[in-house]
Amino acid sequence: MKRELLSPAGNMETLKVAVKAGCDAVYVGGKKFGARAYAANFSNEELREAVFYCHLHHVKLYVTLNTMIYESELQEAKSYLFFLYQIHVDAVIMADFGLMRIARDCFPNLEIHASTQCHTHNKYQLELLKSLHVKRVVLARELTKEEILALPTDMEFEVFIHGALCISYSGQCLFSSLLLDRSGNRGECAGICRLPFTLCKDGTSIETDGNYLLSTKDLNLAPSFSELLTLPIHSFKIEGRMKHPAYVGYITKMYRRLLDCHQNQTEMVLSEKEMNSCAVLFNRGFTRGKFCSSQDQDYMNQKTSNHQGTFLGKVLQITKKQVKILLAQDLVQTDGIRFLEENKGMIVNFLYDERGKLIHQASKNDVVFVDNKIGVLHSKNVLKTIDSVLEKNVLEMPELKVPISMRVHISIEQGFLLEVTLRDTIVQVQKNIVFPALNAPIHKEKVIEQLKKLGNTPFVLEDVEIFLNENVFVNIRDLNEIRREAISQLLQEFQEHEDVVVLEDSNENVSFSDSLEIYASVKTEEQLITLLSFDITGIYVADFALFQKYQSCPNVFWRSSRVNKTGDYPKCFHAMAGETGAIMADGSYQSSDYFLNVANHAAANVFTSLGVKKICLSVELDDSELKLLLENYPNGNPFELLIYGRVEVMVLEHCLLRMNVKHDGICKACKGNAQYTLKDRNGAMYPISLDENHRTHIYYHTPKNSLDVVRTYYDFGIRKFRLDFVDEDVKTVQKILKKLKEDLRV
Repeated sequence: MKRELLSPAGNMETLKVAVKAGCDAVYVGGKKFGARAYAANFSNEELREAVFYCHLHHVKLYVTLNTMIYESELQEAKSYLFFLYQIHVDAVIMADFGLMRIARDCFPNLEIHASTQCHTHNKYQLELLKSLHVKRVVLARELTKEEILALPTDMEFEVFIHGALCISYSGQCLFSSLLLDRSGNRGECAGICRLPFTLCKDGTSIETDGNYLLSTKDLNLAPSFSELLTLPIHSFKIEGRMKHPAYVGYITKMYRRLLDCHQNQTEMVLSEKEMNSCAVLFNRGFTRGKFCSSQDQDYMNQKTSNHQGTFLGKVLQITKKQVKILLAQDLVQTDGIRFLEENKGMIVNFLYDERGKLIHQASKNDVVFVDNKIGVLHSKNVLKTIDSVLEKNVLEMPELKVPISMRVHISIEQGFLLEVTLRDTIVQVQKNIVFPALNAPIHKEKVIEQLKKLGNTPFVLEDVEIFLNENVFVNIRDLNEIRREAISQLLQEFQEHEDVVVLEDSNENVSFSDSLEIYASVKTEEQLITLLSFDITGIYVADFALFQKYQSCPNVFWRSSRVNKTGDYPKCFHAMAGETGAIMADGSYQSSDYFLNVANHAAANVFTSLGVKKICLSVELDDSELKLLLENYPNGNPFELLIYGRVEVMVLEHCLLRMNVKHDGICKACKGNAQYTLKDRNGAMYPISLDENHRTHIYYHTPKNSLDVVRTYYDFGIRKFRLDFVDEDVKTVQKILKKLKEDLRV
């Protein structure tokens, strides 16, 4: 299996650095529909340039279109897909199931990759993606090597090997969206997981080892690279479309060396210098993620969410003007440093030796002074956070030249015939510029000398074959002109492609029942018993033991988990799918939860075509988008709307309580009656619950409540309404349900 090294690029400079560093493919985002909205990203013209540059250097280019698409954006997104199809990008990385279906139906030769935002972690989810003609799947970062091995291998797998990690399963985080109206599913994540939180038990703060309770370390699988190569992984992906070019270049170069060592059957070992350089470019501490480790302590950095750099030295003395440091590694003027204990950082503008003399650089074990321009008071340790020499060396990698070959025939009869070959592209230019030599005939060496003068072109002459008659003359100016013309034609020919095939989009919406239906989800038996006394359509139960106890009741249904790595699903009369695999695995999962991020009619049609009769819409839809969506369903629709309930904003693969209460010991904290919450800097409390697999589920600090406008949604055309109860008592449940029924006049 050929392994691909896939690098990120947020702009053209980074893309070129990644290519020079040895990547096999680059992934970039356009100005819209990408999951890194705050990267510089590529205009359409820049994308054309990027495709040409990458293809010229035998590198693939993938474009991210990996956000949830609203109804109002669907046509524009389709047009953008057409543009990407026309310029021959090598693949589009997508997250919205509706847009995938449009790509499948309309653009038959466009390669589709399923983003990590698709939350893919079991075999049945792979089946769904395969039905949408997805060729490659970016697997969830929470999968272990054993779990990857257990997946069927009739699709290509791509995994992240280096960079920042999301604490929540990707595509399953609503924290930033609800708190700051910046949707992670729309590429606008505000990084709430990098903020401090306090863990509370029954409202009382618990002392933890640091306050950054949701902040992960950065992934670094270089030490486990040989293990990665035993897995059916086609593409090794580096995170970092918002990282600077030097970071992308160095990390790409590091993994390129490891892949080359494997190919050449030499030892794959990184030196201490390489690891130090890797760390100084960016790290929050390194982890091998869930790939190798089950210990949550190895995964998290609760001390800080900042870049840690590398240890620079010890503080010996602090005055108002200067800080005296004993260096543990070299330091250069213009390097960046941070004083650890006070978390204060600066660029070293002036560096002094022990005698106070201004110097440009100092070595390990030297004593130096730096200006105390940031008011350091009591720090003892210093970190290096920017290595200016390292960054300069990465950015000054030589420009790549593409090898071409030439064949030349020079004779009085044929004239000057120049044939230039670049891989499969061949151009010929012929001119009558050959004359009998009167004095000095032209020689092969002179012809080769002139043909090699490729200047600012991207080419280098690798091989040349010359057939030259004796006693002929060619003017050097004419020779140069024919060379320039041939190279110009080569570039033009290389960019030309065959016309693309475009098919019609099928858009057949099925009619659904127009009768009023009320559903509720519960977490406690008291809530369930209370709801049974009301005449509602369905009650969803997430606790399987509780569901089994009451499953004989005709309106009690199973609400499946958001994560199911095993792909084992209980047989039920009716159930709600928390992830896409359940829909493919078992026909009884006829409802889908809001975690599937359905926000347009094309996505809804994907699931209704698979037998889903009720779709809970994304909680990120506003009223205008909801109305537009419903216009596609004038005769009844399958949509359920969450009217009241605490939204589950995150699902974590690890247990916050095991890490902070039991310190990675045997944890039974989640089995008790205590209520654990996370408290943010503003005092808002976010309830926590843990499932039978010790996954952490985090809920928003206040319930979503649209009860006062429920009649408006009824008038829009919504007929299925949902209530989610998490920690509400019996009286609250009764009050809310009575109000809903009264407002709907049922």
